[in-house]
Amino acid sequence: MKIIDKKELIRKDPLRITQLRIIAPLIAQKARPGQFVVVIPTATGERIPLTIVESDKETGTITLIFQHAGYSTGKLGELGIGETVFSLAGPLGTPTQIKKFGRILIIGGGVGIAEVYPVTRALKHIGNQITTIIGARSQDLFILRKELQGLSDEFFATTDDGSTGEKGLVTDVLLRLLEKNHNNTPYHLAYAVGPVAMMKKVTEITERYSLKTIVSLNALMVDATGMCGCCRVTVDKETKFACIDGPEFDAHLVDWDELFQRSKMYEKKEKHICNLQRIADSGKRIE
Repeated sequence: MKIIDKKELIRKDPLRITQLRIIAPLIAQKARPGQFVVVIPTATGERIPLTIVESDKETGTITLIFQHAGYSTGKLGELGIGETVFSLAGPLGTPTQIKKFGRILIIGGGVGIAEVYPVTRALKHIGNQITTIIGARSQDLFILRKELQGLSDEFFATTDDGSTGEKGLVTDVLLRLLEKNHNNTPYHLAYAVGPVAMMKKVTEITERYSLKTIVSLNALMVDATGMCGCCRVTVDKETKFACIDGPEFDAHLVDWDELFQRSKMYEKKEKHICNLQRIADSGKRIE
């Protein structure tokens, strides 16, 4: 489980996004689009669920992209080429259904763009027509933009500040496309990954047009074994777990209000624990 390549895709404080390519031949042989791995970077690190962005059976490697969001992702980001991760388990999760749908809308926001990439590539490979919409706060915060543009029949980029593409949100473009194409050449599927607020808005829009929509809720996962309960979500009035039953679900069946509230539950504790761990690492006394 040695790291053989490392790239810092974005470093604009406080945002850091890193890409790692890791030797993991057994995982590379089995991995399918939509699945994830659980990484423990060091002996004192926590479990981190990360989408498998790429897998190469010939080289026996997998590629991961992650945001430095806390203590353990920070530790993972400190590892360099030639070093090994402490533990790596996978592939986990239910794979994406890859088949010929027809016209597909792909919507990605922020680091969620890394998660739509393997699904987009697989759907395009079997002949689907792809329209991609990705969004970020500014042009220097995009990842995999060229790669996704190369896979797309239509491609749209949006930025909050208008520094590239269209100024606005991915949902602005989504609504415009659905209004334009609804009666002529309709879309057959939408696939969205990004912040919870973005996915909720995408769902509200596609529901108006009865467009089947799939979302990935892997951002909710913490332990990724079904035991911690942090990724518990109500789908079609039944309790599901993103790590076991997902991470993908029919967006129109998700209780988004409940999900949004739950996603905010641990923010203060996460910051507090992160500070304690940094103090412990520094050798200072914790009062």
